[in-house]
Parts: sequence; C-alpha cells; structure tokens
Amino acid sequence: MNRFTPGNRVALLRSGGEYFPALVGAIDRAEREVWLETYIYADDEAGRNVTEALMRAAQRGVLVRVLVDGWGARHYLTPAIEKDLQRGGVQLLIYRPEVAPWQFRSHRLRRLHRKLCHVDGRVAFVGGINIIDDMNAPGQKPPRIDFAVRVEGPVLVPIVRTMQRVWAVNELVQFRHGEVPLFPAPRRARRAGGQTAKFVIRDNLRHRHDIEVAYLAAIRTAKAEIVIANSYFFPGIRFRRALIAAAQRGVAVTLLLQARVEYVLLHYASRALYGQLLAAGVRIQEYEQSFLHAKVAVVDGNWATVGSSNIDPYSLLMAREANLVVRDPDFATQLRQELGRMIADGARPVERLDWERRPRLYKGLVWVAYGIVRVAMGLLGYGGNEWFRGRRRVPPSAGRRPPR
Repeated sequence: MNRFTPGNRVALLRSGGEYFPALVGAIDRAEREVWLETYIYADDEAGRNVTEALMRAAQRGVLVRVLVDGWGARHYLTPAIEKDLQRGGVQLLIYRPEVAPWQFRSHRLRRLHRKLCHVDGRVAFVGGINIIDDMNAPGQKPPRIDFAVRVEGPVLVPIVRTMQRVWAVNELVQFRHGEVPLFPAPRRARRAGGQTAKFVIRDNLRHRHDIEVAYLAAIRTAKAEIVIANSYFFPGIRFRRALIAAAQRGVAVTLLLQARVEYVLLHYASRALYGQLLAAGVRIQEYEQSFLHAKVAVVDGNWATVGSSNIDPYSLLMAREANLVVRDPDFATQLRQELGRMIADGARPVERLDWERRPRLYKGLVWVAYGIVRVAMGLLGYGGNEWFRGRRRVPPSAGRRPPR
C-alpha cells in the first residue's frame, strides 16, 4: 500500500456538488459490485439520492455492500434509510456498533472515519466527503467545503483489498456469516492514465503511522511551497517541528484552517499552537466563508494528497483513515489553484503581532483548552506526552524522499 504506482487517472471533485453526481453516476453504471464506506450517512437530499442509486443497483443484480461507522450511524443514519437499504437488497453493516456513553472506553474512539467507494474494482472514490448534504450543518449558509477524487488504474488494487478486509473483519467480530474472505485474492487493475499515485491508510495494526509518514516525508523534502488545508489541525510535536524547519529553510508554508467553531475544546486547544508557528514564519489563514471540512495538501506543485485524515490525535492515532497521494504537476496545480481561490475569497490571515496582542482572558482560555486535551490524551493512552513532547517513535523512513 505504500508504493507509488503509475498508470492512474485521478480527477479532483469539489464538495458535494461535484462528488455526489459522480458517485451516483458510477453506481448507476455498476455491473457486478458496489462497496461503500462512510463515517456519516444522513437522511437528507444527498443521502436519499445515494440510497436510491444503491437500491437501483441491487435490484438489477449488483452486489451492494455499505459499511457505516457506529458513531456516525448513531447520530445520522435514520431507521427509514436503514430499512430502505435493507429492503432494497443492500447489505448494510455497522462498524463498531457498541456505542454506549455511560460505558466509555478508549477503544470506542477507534472509529471508521474513511470515506471510500469502489465500483466493479474499476473506479473508486477517496476523500473527506461523507454521505451528507453540503448544507446540512448548524447555521450553514454557504455550502461546506470539502474534496474527494475519482480514481481509475492500478491504485484501485489496495483500495479494493482494504475494503474487503475491513468488511470481513467486522463480520467476524460480530459473529455474522459472510462470504467475504479475510485474505482476499489479489486483483489486477489496468492502466487508465498517466498519473502516479499511492493509497495510504491508518489503522491500529500494520499501518498506524502511514499517513503521518507520508506527510512528513513530503514536508521534510519540500523546497519551495507547502499548502495544507485541514479542518481539525492539532498536530504532534514532530509534525510541528517539520513545518517549522521547512519555514526556516525558506519554504513558503501556509496553513488554511477552519475559523468557525464546531468543537469548542479542540477549536481553542489548537490555537495554543499558533504562536509557535507564526513566530517561525508559518502563515496561517482562517477560512471564514463556510465550514471547512477539507483534508488536503499540496507540496512544491507536484505532490498532493486528498483524503479523510485530519492532522489531529483522533485521525493520526485512533481512527481508520484513508488518503490518496498523487505525484502529478497537473493535479497538484489544479488543487493548489482551488486552495488559492479559497484563501483569496474566504479567508482571513492571522497576523503575528495581532495574535500576540490578544486579551489575557482569551490566552487563558486557549491554554486551559490545550491542557484539557493534553490530559485527556494521556488518560486515553493515545500518545499522551509523546504527542506533545516528541517521544513517540515515527519510522525513520519519514525523513526520506518518497520512493519514485
């Protein structure tokens, strides 16, 4: 899963307006199978459109499997949608359905945060877009901003394999009889274009640090520019040091982060890191126009990633995540232009002097939030001080140039 493979075709999809028509179109052209994974599956216009497409596919004999996270399902998947899927012939499986707030355990945070779909092993979708309408958010006016990619080519092989494996594991632990093998036979995918890409995941076994390592390798070898757009940005010490080192050697480092408050504690805790980053020359832009849900980055106009992983402890230490990394100047330029438009049209720069002049009450609130998050991480056993002080081991390949 960690090798770049040539011969792919990767198309950038901007938010639900481009993603859902492409997804529904691919499902409607399915001939053999449709596999879908999502964290959130909402009963709204987008969710109903996808549900109807999945039911149409199942009714014409296509094997349709949908895997939804137990936490996301608890909050969004309604009994009506669930019944429609099951009556329509769709196989529905809930990932870790044991959600009980009064019996909180740290392993319950190991959620399925991936947003994946593949159709016939021929075309796949990877990104950060849940099955939920862009306007479905509290106080939402402009639509939510997010990205995904439509992929064809050899990089589908690991995408198909990981989706089969996770489905099989969940059937096994839930004592459900299934036909999906735990170790599926390898597949072949034909060349579809001229782009080089690799698929990276984060899990709690062999791929615990793969996404973080991919980011660190790109940051540490950057020569000109790094642009990261991330909705929940609370990186560990190694990630921060890599960004600071890049800025200090002359790389233009820009972070496009969310300005709107969604999760209060994480919102203020993450701002405890601003001073250190700004002092090192890292530029911070806060996106104000709407909710920013993106998890993308561009480095040196050639390396780019789109996926589900935020740069925070939840994504990098706990959840199952999936990103596509693309080494292609045309794709990277297209994504960079999108981020440039977002910065120009909807973001506000955070100036270093303005940040230093914040009221003491605000500074206190920020550091209290940071302390609470730090203590919580330690209590949960997910990194603790290592996440903050840099003792957590990251494989040595993180500092090497990515394989060609």
